[in-house]
Amino acid sequence: MSAFEYLIIGNSAGAVGCVEGIRDVDQRGKIAVISEEKHHAYSRALIPYYLDGKIDREKIYYRPPDFYEKYGVVPLLGKKAVTLDLARREVELLDGERVGYGKLLLATGGRPFLPPIAGLDKRNVFTFLSLEDVLGIEKALAGAKNAVILGGGVIGLMAAEVLKKKGLDVFVLELAQRVLAPVVDETASGIVETLFAENGVKVYTGTTIKEVHGGDAVEKVTLTDGRTLSCDLLLIAVGVVPRVELVKNTGIKVNRGIVTDQRMQTSVPDVYACGDCAEAYDFVTGTSRLIPLWPNAYVGGRIAGYNMAGMSREYVWGTSMNAMHFFNLYIINAGINVTQENAGGYEAISKLDRDRKIYRKFAFREGRLQGFVLVGEVARAGILVNLMRKKIDVRGFAQALLDKNFGYKDLPDELRWQLLKDDVLLGVI
Repeated sequence: MSAFEYLIIGNSAGAVGCVEGIRDVDQRGKIAVISEEKHHAYSRALIPYYLDGKIDREKIYYRPPDFYEKYGVVPLLGKKAVTLDLARREVELLDGERVGYGKLLLATGGRPFLPPIAGLDKRNVFTFLSLEDVLGIEKALAGAKNAVILGGGVIGLMAAEVLKKKGLDVFVLELAQRVLAPVVDETASGIVETLFAENGVKVYTGTTIKEVHGGDAVEKVTLTDGRTLSCDLLLIAVGVVPRVELVKNTGIKVNRGIVTDQRMQTSVPDVYACGDCAEAYDFVTGTSRLIPLWPNAYVGGRIAGYNMAGMSREYVWGTSMNAMHFFNLYIINAGINVTQENAGGYEAISKLDRDRKIYRKFAFREGRLQGFVLVGEVARAGILVNLMRKKIDVRGFAQALLDKNFGYKDLPDELRWQLLKDDVLLGVI
């Protein structure tokens, strides 16, 4: 049996962050990474851009080919962890191999949610989360004319744009009454739906697939509203479920995801978790929750790495944030998504130019910025996030936030220095 001071299960953003955090503190401890996928660490966020031809295969990798060698990591790729023995500090792999550890990071990520729909086992039905998915889609494109995307979230819409640009007739199905419902409000959703319609993508809301038809491969789908759509390429993009099966019956606390403290440690000492499988601290809500976003996974992994190597660090700056780009329209949201359904307790201001597809909205509670959405005018979003992080009372300059050129120049002198001084002292700016 092999054994390592540090063992990481998973090989995505959180794993990379953890390796780099450990090596900032401990240059000699033995590190191993276990991953079901055989590929070198790659960026899932770049999958749509690879399929669109905007980047080549090499650009999708998250770190250079010599990353493992440079950081002294033993990559155990193409191997699946099936059992975790906390008492023995061992992980058993599917092939029977056992791997010991001193400190463990669970960065197992999430798996695509597959709804209970008859016929999803047919050929040319894909999810859109892994490199293997996109390689399969590439092959299926040769004979495809009609694509159906189940799911009107960020991933589903990105896939729809790419497939439309490749010349397919594309249909997006969303069970909710609007697209992007978890991340933006009703107005922003309406702008996006109009944008996709203008670009020839048909978006149907309030419906889903009842059944998938065809022989070996998908040929058409029947919807719950009775419509039937021709379909020779079906993408399922209705969400991600945390992969927590490895920790079941181990004593590690799990809610929706693996519960962690602000050091990214689980309820069991020396076992840490990050990324899509874990619940992490949200500085806006003051609670721990699932925030399945690439940057949060990396930072969570890096914080875990520091603590695993003996340097105390806390995860304090994470929150929900999305940067989206559809048909040359840029959208950024962060913090709490305040909609008509949950508007109670919040004050909100907004500016809308529907013809130009420009929208800015800011939500406050007791004068402090709790969330925002920017459509079309997205510059200086980092300043807005900084206001949320520092819990600044913005009532004195709230209306200035609606100006696309809003910046530090619009802040009172004393507040401007308060926000900038740490960066200045650190030599960041």
